[in-house]
Amino acid sequence: MSFKRFTPSDFLVSADSVTAPCWANNVYDLTNFFTSSTQEASLQGDYVLAVYQTSSTLDEAAIQFYLGYANQLGSGSTPYNSAIPQYSPSSTLYGQWRNLILEDENANFLFGEVSQSDFFIVAVERANYKQSLFPGSLNLAIKSGSRTINLTDNSNDISVVPYINGTRVYQIVSGSNGSAVSTTVSGSTVAGQTVSGSYGWFVPDMGAILLNAQALALPTASGGIALLYSGSQFSNSASNGFNNAKIFTAISGGDSFELNSQENVTSDFVFVRPQNAEFNYTTNPSFITGSTGEVLYSSFINNPQTYITTVGMYNDSNELLAVAKLSRPLVKDFTKEALIRVKLDF
Repeated sequence: MSFKRFTPSDFLVSADSVTAPCWANNVYDLTNFFTSSTQEASLQGDYVLAVYQTSSTLDEAAIQFYLGYANQLGSGSTPYNSAIPQYSPSSTLYGQWRNLILEDENANFLFGEVSQSDFFIVAVERANYKQSLFPGSLNLAIKSGSRTINLTDNSNDISVVPYINGTRVYQIVSGSNGSAVSTTVSGSTVAGQTVSGSYGWFVPDMGAILLNAQALALPTASGGIALLYSGSQFSNSASNGFNNAKIFTAISGGDSFELNSQENVTSDFVFVRPQNAEFNYTTNPSFITGSTGEVLYSSFINNPQTYITTVGMYNDSNELLAVAKLSRPLVKDFTKEALIRVKLDF
């Protein structure tokens, strides 16, 4: 074994952005959606519904994303106490996401500059989106009756990335692949929005999509899809509106949910440079005699030759920190120099 101290020029740090499909088995376009009837009927179902890519009774079923409904006044779900109707699972979710994104219990959600008090939540399973969601990859079809709206984020339509308290927040608009399509709202041409504002927020760093419930509930003449439209829309505060199941029906009816994850992989490259005069002699004790210490093979005196198979990296305390294995032995003698690149991923 031979040692050589690294110099600063032997190190290089590189960062690469890696994108991949969010869904199981590297599927980019999720077209099959399943929920658990047991969860839907339980107390947990009042808060969120887990959505699977295949029947939840099968072993290979895996949670792909969660659905929830948030309402500032607690409407749309059963109150914890009938005497205090404004406190319910929907108000709890509203407060949770307000704290996560807005970081202010008095702030309001502005979807395309229009303040709204309720929204649907599509939260991607944490293991699926890794570091963040990839802006421009969202293509979500939502269907109600005979009307389908294709939604995306507006990341390709803006030149400055929008932030809220250090978190990237894009508007969700009708369109595809990060670009909106122009629609007519109240006689004016608007990029993919409605009279109730945009269709929601795309929050890639939290793996979340917030869908503006009032935009989806609009009549088709106003740019919406009349999702369960009624005079009170989603504001029934006296009972469970089963809004989680309703948005699931709209998403599964669209039969298409495309989304990619994004991850920045940092790599340390270490360059090992055995020069022509280095590492030519072996330290293997079997090449010398045990009594006199002479070299057993005379060819190793004037024309030594070794084979490099492993590179070990040590600290100043002579502790082994990392090991790199060569794919095949590398012959080394006085006539040869080598450059071995070792990649360390974190």
